Amino acid sequence: MKQFEIVGKGLRLVLEGNVLAVLSETPLTTLSSAIHNGGGLKKTKVIVNTQVTDEYGDRNLHDDPEAFIAQSYRKLGLAESFVGMITYAMIEDLAVVSKSSGDLAVSVVATAGCTHAESAGEEIALQPIEGTINIMVIIDGNCCESCLVSCLITATEAKTAALRELDLRSRYSGDEATGTLTDAMVVAETGKGSPIVYAGPASKLGQLVGYCTRKAVKEAVMKARIGGFVPSRPIKDRLKERHLSVEKIASEMAKVKSLGADENAIVTALSVMIGDKPIFAALLLAAAKLNEDFERGLVAPQLRELDELGKKFGEILIKRTPEGAKLLGADVGAGELAAVDLPPFLRQVLVGMVKYALAKRET
Repeated sequence: MKQFEIVGKGLRLVLEGNVLAVLSETPLTTLSSAIHNGGGLKKTKVIVNTQVTDEYGDRNLHDDPEAFIAQSYRKLGLAESFVGMITYAMIEDLAVVSKSSGDLAVSVVATAGCTHAESAGEEIALQPIEGTINIMVIIDGNCCESCLVSCLITATEAKTAALRELDLRSRYSGDEATGTLTDAMVVAETGKGSPIVYAGPASKLGQLVGYCTRKAVKEAVMKARIGGFVPSRPIKDRLKERHLSVEKIASEMAKVKSLGADENAIVTALSVMIGDKPIFAALLLAAAKLNEDFERGLVAPQLRELDELGKKFGEILIKRTPEGAKLLGADVGAGELAAVDLPPFLRQVLVGMVKYALAKRET
């Protein structure tokens, strides 16, 4: 059994097989969205995060998740009631972050798998789940009921902030992710010390919860062997996460017949260019970001003619090449671009990039 340090006298974090558990010598007060014994205020000495094993199978889990949790819990050799979460993420890839301020201390334990990241409020087609973000917030302090609710809100905001730091994208839309389909959280307090009423982001407790949660979630997502994301991943991958893979771009740009290239030729040319010239990959990412701002109504009035602005960006790109004059001679008409199912600024920039990439292949 592996053990990890967390705050609070008489508290332990242990890992046994596929079960990660917070064990307390005295009852903790919890508020949670856990699948087992969650919801409302509960008293417990045990909080568990259980990894689904391969042999158990998705169908068995779907039919009776409570049976799976109970079966796994027995590995700890405990008989008392507990609060329990389930995850497909590898719990060995956990992250633990602790911080204290005076007589108040917080530990956050996070596990993460982000194969089914989503953006709350978008349309989602349900499917088998392979990853989730589970969070245990342990407070060595005395929170009132509304304070525990506030802790849960603050921790949720911090989780989303961590995902945005990593530019994590929804599997379904490519928008900025706010979480995954099956995230769960447990907030627990020891009841020690003076009563605490507030846990908003500016409060003493809220700052501890926010800091620990944000850091723990970010570390867990980066460490995850299944559905993990690192900040330094290639721009090509980040574009794909936005549903802008090189293959999709090439498929759409091949509709522009005046470019004189088929889909395979464009895929090859763009792949080489993005790999050899990071500046072009960065330009595509910047174009995608500008289009997102445009769709959200965040673009200043002087930038709203995105087609024209994108065209000028493309021309600047071409003019910096020896083949510039020749490439600028063959303009792409608005009719051809209208058939291209890509955001307006991006498709205009791509005209210049594809022309450049194809010309470089010929030289």
